[in-house]
Amino acid sequence: MRVWITRAEPGAAATAGRLRALGHEPLIAPLLEVRALADVRLDLTGVEALAFTSANAVAAFTALTTARDLPVFAVGEATAEAARAAGFVAVDSADGDVDALAARIAAAAPQGAVLYPSAVEPAGDLAGALSAAGVPVRAVRIYDTLAATTLPAAVEAAFSRQGFDAVLVHSPKAGQILAGLLDRARAAEIDAFALSKACAAPLEARGFRRLHVAPLPNEPAMLALLMTDARERPKKMLGPAYWAGLLFALACVVLGLVIGLWGPRLFPPPP
Repeated sequence: MRVWITRAEPGAAATAGRLRALGHEPLIAPLLEVRALADVRLDLTGVEALAFTSANAVAAFTALTTARDLPVFAVGEATAEAARAAGFVAVDSADGDVDALAARIAAAAPQGAVLYPSAVEPAGDLAGALSAAGVPVRAVRIYDTLAATTLPAAVEAAFSRQGFDAVLVHSPKAGQILAGLLDRARAAEIDAFALSKACAAPLEARGFRRLHVAPLPNEPAMLALLMTDARERPKKMLGPAYWAGLLFALACVVLGLVIGLWGPRLFPPPP
């Protein structure tokens, strides 16, 4: 299957590698660009732990400081892997969404502050959920995500040639951008795979051929859903149109044999 990846780099390249390993053909065309904010000052005084809701937050944070001794709470395994790769040792993954992360941190009952490095427009209200649970939290905005205003050139070129089969949506913001840029006629040609219900919500009225939501809010679950759909795709093609075409082809073959065998007798040539 040809699959369009809408997430920002460097995550898009990692997703593309996983798709190739599964036998798919990825098209990297991000709808978001991550940019670190300038003049951000981090104060780690009194901070007991860090909370990351994305690998982008890990990258932006580690670019600002060399501190790697604080324990980390990550929203999912991909974010946890990014934290470990950056040098953090004590990393705990909630393996879920923002609500699951808040519950995981609250269960740990930290006494000091939890530092939450976030985007300018975070996808969920982790700070509010932690405050409601009585966890001291300190949120700091360290990066922004810039939205594409037109469809990427690679996507336009793909539509003008062979097109593609599916699109992956990793965030609610990417879903909103996709719904705003992709017209209904093109959406009707492809399947959309969303990481969560929040990612799928902006796409529901866009008219995709099929809209799939991962059973768990992580990329392995979404790619497993993609693989299941790819295996079932040949079966889905054997619908009424397929059998009607097959019967028509067989009728043509039979008619050809009849004409070949009985044609001279039924329609003798003129003297």
